[in-house]
Amino acid sequence: MTVALPRPDPSPPRRIVTEVLSRADRAFRRVTTGAGLAMLAILAVIGFFLIYRAGPAFGTSGFGFFTTIRFDAASGVLGVLGLLYGTVVVALIAIGIAVPLSILAALYITEYSSGRLRGFLTGLVDLLAAIPSLLYGLWGFSFVGPKIAPVSQWLTDNLGWFPLFAHKDNALFINSMFIAGLIVSLMVLPITTSVIREVFAQTPPGEKEAALALGSTRWGMVRTVMLPFGRGGIIGGSMLGLGRALGETIAVSLLLPQVPEITTHILQFGGSTISGYIANNSGASGLALSGLMAAGLVLFVFTLATNFTASVIISRSRSGAGVDA
Repeated sequence: MTVALPRPDPSPPRRIVTEVLSRADRAFRRVTTGAGLAMLAILAVIGFFLIYRAGPAFGTSGFGFFTTIRFDAASGVLGVLGLLYGTVVVALIAIGIAVPLSILAALYITEYSSGRLRGFLTGLVDLLAAIPSLLYGLWGFSFVGPKIAPVSQWLTDNLGWFPLFAHKDNALFINSMFIAGLIVSLMVLPITTSVIREVFAQTPPGEKEAALALGSTRWGMVRTVMLPFGRGGIIGGSMLGLGRALGETIAVSLLLPQVPEITTHILQFGGSTISGYIANNSGASGLALSGLMAAGLVLFVFTLATNFTASVIISRSRSGAGVDA
């Protein structure tokens, strides 16, 4: 008589691993969680405060607040379009200048510089972020502006057929959106360079060595390995810099006349930004103050969305997606 024996279970029982945190780990988790929740609470409070104080302006202008260029509370005309246009133009000029320089600087620091020089340049770039924006604004107003005015004159004389470089008769070439964007680009440069440099530094050494072993030049390795690996970081760093440029206040309040308008003549006198206009009219009251709060709410939402998108892109870029593409 044959007795069938039970078959042993081929899969061993799964071990349940439980994480036991020490007292220090639990305290650290509570502190970091509380800090994160506090930041969200602060953002929510700021948002609700701006919405509450902007109510009278929205009630007076309605949807026209977003489509009106003129901002004149004395006559009851409130519009953010002219301010928003100048804000975006100055920020795009800053990003257009800062991003190429940041990529080149990050590549040199990461790949071409020696160890001692790399540490010095890294500290120097980080030190630029510590310079107060007031000093940038004063430097741009008293020194850079008069020096750049002849450059603007040359551009409009030789490339005036292009709408961005055209100008009106008897135009002044100081206190322009071009000069403001140039100064803001110097303020954006440290953050974009730091982000791009960190991403480039995470490029897998094996990928770089394989490219060089196959006969690639140093530039060929950078072009085929490092740039594809850091593509997301470049985009994320650019958007973080864009958020920084959108919110710049003191420098642009000194460099622009803060007259809301929509114009393609970026080389001539004129222009305004939301933050600069608010800084120059911070003593307003009544409906004017409500209008400034509404403009601040628009800038708050716009900048928050930009920074959130940048954070998502940067978090995804560290996986190295795109290297095999």
